Amino acid sequence: MRCDALIIGAGPAGASAARLLAQAGWSVALVEKCEFPRRKVCGEFISATTMPVLEACGVAKAFAAAAGPAVTRVGAYAGDAMLAAPAQRNWGRALGREHLDVMLRDAAVGAGAALLQPAEIVELRRGRQNHICVLDDGREIAASTVIAACGSWNAKGPFAVPHAATDPSDLFAFKAHFKGSALPPGLMPLLAFPGGYGGLVHSDAGRTSLSCCIRRDALERARLRHGGKAAGAVLAHIMETTKGARLALERAALEGSFLATGPIHPGIRRLQDDGVYFTGNIAGEAHPVIAEGISMAIQSSGLLAKLLIAGRGEAYAREWKLRFAPRIRAASIFAHLAMTGTGRLAGLAVLRAAPGLLDLGARISGKAPLAA
Repeated sequence: MRCDALIIGAGPAGASAARLLAQAGWSVALVEKCEFPRRKVCGEFISATTMPVLEACGVAKAFAAAAGPAVTRVGAYAGDAMLAAPAQRNWGRALGREHLDVMLRDAAVGAGAALLQPAEIVELRRGRQNHICVLDDGREIAASTVIAACGSWNAKGPFAVPHAATDPSDLFAFKAHFKGSALPPGLMPLLAFPGGYGGLVHSDAGRTSLSCCIRRDALERARLRHGGKAAGAVLAHIMETTKGARLALERAALEGSFLATGPIHPGIRRLQDDGVYFTGNIAGEAHPVIAEGISMAIQSSGLLAKLLIAGRGEAYAREWKLRFAPRIRAASIFAHLAMTGTGRLAGLAVLRAAPGLLDLGARISGKAPLAA
């Protein structure tokens, strides 16, 4: 099989790139190792700044019809403090990955991308004129351009992401859905608790999504204190230490089970190498504290597709860093403040004095233009 572009991973990053390239006339092969629909640990919030890419992919109306209500205020819950930005605006909406992934994948197929699912790349080698990718069933695909959009958490084979040895600061991610929460309408608060951070947001079908990360050492202490499985101990830790989360979830019912993964390692990784381009969180991953993981993945694929179509693929790494590196650096600072006691105290003192800074933080993280 020959194609102009081989895209590895049919999640939001890969499917967005596949749709945009296919509708521009490229022959595209989209390879995904997992069956859909699937639940994913990552958060579900999609920033309003991502809507232009969703519109270009032809799914904006479907997304709006399926997603949860608009997030109109950002806030922060830490200890007994419950803060919310005074101004309201449309920051974005949330949609479960079991719905979003299918929506974007089908849009790519509808534009002409050839879908190979389930299938996995086991070998990538450089030919004279093309890259040769070998699938787990022995089939070979020749492509002039390869886009790795397979994520960083479970990437294997030629796209595996090397990680450092075990460290107490390693972050583990957890996610769950709740029915019947008391989270105020339109509010998306950051949860800052000892050793970790998270967020709550109204998602689709009347659900509230809780996503969080916690340090390895804090997780061990939570398990010693609360017992049971890791996810239950993390939830108990959040409920015990964070009044806003407790009020929102104490009478809510857990829907399904918790998802967990880790350790995760935020940072900037490979962006392009000899005709291979990296997009989504395999290219660069912000601390989930800013709730921009999916939005950055979709936006970075929109950027990559635009440059490739224009014949300017060599500019991708530079343009990516200009757009996304500041968010990653800001997320690192926000995460440090959220997880440490002195950081939480200092941050709360500032936000109490100037709650409008919550809006500024949301803009810095990419949820709206800084000039807005």
